[in-house]
Amino acid sequence: MLKIQEIKELIKVIDKSTIDLVKIEQDGTKLTIKRNTDQPLNTAPIVEAPRTQEVVQQPIQQQVEEQVVTSNEKVAEAPVQPEAKLNDTHITINSPMVGTFYAAPAPDADPYVKTGDQVNETTIVCIVEAMKLMNELEAEVKGKIVEVLVQNGELVEYGQPLFVVQPD
Repeated sequence: MLKIQEIKELIKVIDKSTIDLVKIEQDGTKLTIKRNTDQPLNTAPIVEAPRTQEVVQQPIQQQVEEQVVTSNEKVAEAPVQPEAKLNDTHITINSPMVGTFYAAPAPDADPYVKTGDQVNETTIVCIVEAMKLMNELEAEVKGKIVEVLVQNGELVEYGQPLFVVQPD
């Protein structure tokens, strides 16, 4: 497992480079670092070797383009659970990382927010735990919580909708 100092150094290296997305998996632990830009992702995808020699490989450039398009589509089209009551005015609060969703600061505490609660830009709505770090997530929008889309203790993905909000 990477240490905090190693992660900080990795972030500094990425910040100075042209790489926009890095994904690392080590001993079952996953780390994703994404630069926040409006430009297309400049990634170095992992290309698996064929399992048999009978497999005909596409040109490597075509493989890279397909994987980058697939990666961008997954980020842009984060799935919304069917029970979500989205309409043109509702927005979602999405997970900024892969981790475990916690609705409350402690197992025996009340949740940060529940359906019907008013929130503003700085209201803490949940915690997403990643690599033993508890990351408080702020609403970043002013409005009313219409629906909570995930259960306490559930694993969440990057970009996964967590809350539906009716903005003020």
